[in-house]
Amino acid sequence: MSDESYGEIISTKIVKDNPVFTLMLGLCPTLAVTTTLENGFWMAIAATGVLLITNTSISLVRNFIPKDVRIPCFITVIAAAVTTVQLIIKASSPELDAQLGIFIPLIVVNCFILGRAEAFASRNSPFAAMADAVGIGLGFAFALCSISAAREILGSGKIWGRPILAIPDWLPSVEPAAVLVMAPGGFIVTGLIMMVLKARAVRKAQRDFASAMTEEI
Repeated sequence: MSDESYGEIISTKIVKDNPVFTLMLGLCPTLAVTTTLENGFWMAIAATGVLLITNTSISLVRNFIPKDVRIPCFITVIAAAVTTVQLIIKASSPELDAQLGIFIPLIVVNCFILGRAEAFASRNSPFAAMADAVGIGLGFAFALCSISAAREILGSGKIWGRPILAIPDWLPSVEPAAVLVMAPGGFIVTGLIMMVLKARAVRKAQRDFASAMTEEI
């Protein structure tokens, strides 16, 4: 059982243990679907739904799963959850299903989904497993939405498909950096955001160290 409170479990997963920026997991869908904020947002919602189902289910049955076959069992539960989420998306929004394409069924093999099942859900209570799923889901949403917003705004001059960069007639025309909505743009934006977050973490660690040394003196 985790010693952390449910709030601590959730909060640490958003930035400190972020699946994309810190653990560097789930990069394939992250780089592929973040060309628009809409795609990034709904992909994060789908992944969070799968996480909630799988973490809760695995936590509930963890004492009945033989250790030797736990990974195949986890994958079976994840596959069932992904199928459920995909059918809901297909029924409610065929357009969204077409936009996200193959990346919804590929959630089955997403590293952080299986990783949370093995590292956390199989060892903790259902409520703690749900908190972990919410935290990881919010962290994934933060990553996808920040990357996709930057790529869409700077790469196409839009946000959620709507133009936002209105240039007055008396100013020179400014063209969006189209490379940011191409494959290299995903790596560029993701790397820059990682750099900023890492720099902030280093500065915080330095301040904490300096403060601790001052108190000791």
